[in-house]
Amino acid sequence: MRAAPDAGLMRGLALVTLLALAAPAAAQLVQDKLVQDRPALTLAGARIITEAAQAEAEKRGLKVTIVVVDPAGVPIALRRMDDAPAPGPEIATGKAQTAARFGNPTAVFEQRLQKEGQLRYLTFPGAMVASEGGIPVKLNGRTVGAVGVSGATSQEDGLIAAAGVAALEAAAAKK
Repeated sequence: MRAAPDAGLMRGLALVTLLALAAPAAAQLVQDKLVQDRPALTLAGARIITEAAQAEAEKRGLKVTIVVVDPAGVPIALRRMDDAPAPGPEIATGKAQTAARFGNPTAVFEQRLQKEGQLRYLTFPGAMVASEGGIPVKLNGRTVGAVGVSGATSQEDGLIAAAGVAALEAAAAKK
């Protein structure tokens, strides 16, 4: 004959089971309040951009440097074509960082600078490049990185950068 289970023991086991099941949900609530989820380009995404941008530059007979950064402006990929101008990596990085951090194409700053002669009320840590050729990469309305191009005219740099962003958007739309 089996003894009846102790009621206190059963309640204790039920409480432990309930806590074990609730712990992941509670941890998620805490995590949601303490950690932000910020999407960023991957190396695979950066490759799509750099390959498409290089193809556009080659189509135009231009030698450029292409830099892709994450939303904080940290470089993910750098591609310097043969015979591209030596200052290209630094300038392209500055364009990409400016676009990523402000969430606007660098052409906006170039136009403002040309119109007003200065950029008012703007403080920026590091180098800010107010020359066309930096474009933020936005997916689902969020900046996930940026691309900067240097080595041609600023307008050509902008067109090459736009080709890279368009290729990534097309790839994202297929998924």
